[in-house]
Amino acid sequence: MDSAQRRIIDSLLDSYHRVGGINRLDSGNLPSKRAITDVCVKLLQVLFPGYHDEEPIPADELEMITGERISILVDVLRTEVAKTLRLRDHETGEHHHGLDEQSRELVCEFLGKLPRLRELLQTDVEAAYEGDPAAKNFDEIILAYPCIEAIAIQRCAHCLYELDVPLIPRIMTEYAHNLTGIDIHPGATIGSHFFIDHGTGVVIGETCVIGNHVKLYHGVTLGARNFPKDENGRIVKGNKRHPNVEDHVVIYPHATVLGGKTTIGARSTIGANVFLRESVPADSFVTNVGEQLSLFNKVTGEVVEPIGEPVDS
Repeated sequence: MDSAQRRIIDSLLDSYHRVGGINRLDSGNLPSKRAITDVCVKLLQVLFPGYHDEEPIPADELEMITGERISILVDVLRTEVAKTLRLRDHETGEHHHGLDEQSRELVCEFLGKLPRLRELLQTDVEAAYEGDPAAKNFDEIILAYPCIEAIAIQRCAHCLYELDVPLIPRIMTEYAHNLTGIDIHPGATIGSHFFIDHGTGVVIGETCVIGNHVKLYHGVTLGARNFPKDENGRIVKGNKRHPNVEDHVVIYPHATVLGGKTTIGARSTIGANVFLRESVPADSFVTNVGEQLSLFNKVTGEVVEPIGEPVDS
């Protein structure tokens, strides 16, 4: 080893001692990001058999192929879930025995939900077909539309999130985010017939609750309005921060809807580039008129003008 390399190594070792918070030494393994990425690919194969495969799947081999894939998923996920459970115990100072068996039970419970997830995903594909006049058929939607991959992975991650599996759900949705440009937190609750047209730049926060037959366009943000802090100035975790979107709502490109107390009433339409921080009733149409938001009742035609608060810094 020459002197230049030695200096580099010594400076890095010095950095490891001085710079805390981004080292992980003398502790248990974290979940493998690569393994979780492979799990996402395998889940898409199980959810959409024949669509994410290089070779056709004969109907008479479906049972064998499905069995092999579930066996792989159980083995890989059991290992990765066990790592996260050990991590959680280390952070809380608790020590539980039988984590390997517990992780296997959680994985089997999760995989047992896949038939129900397929039913939901079928409604998402239908919504994309009905919501996009350019869509030629279901094959095109499942193979080419980024929203289907993002929604499928988020629905899987949400199941693991509800089972209180740490870290892995977020790795899954961030993989989908990187793949599609669509950022949906695994904690978000999403109803049936969900469609994100184009998709790039969509952000959906952890505590969002989205109803059935909701359509979003690119650049939509369903985010937090503010971040309450405790007496020590630290952000309070776990509170309701993101809006609710009721059934049959359409939100057009680059609209921003913020706040845990904000609800978009059923059958409402939020226009492009709207910045909204308060609830609107059912059957509303919210649009920009000049620099002010205006609300129209879609049924009666009544105009409520203006709405909204001044935008503060």
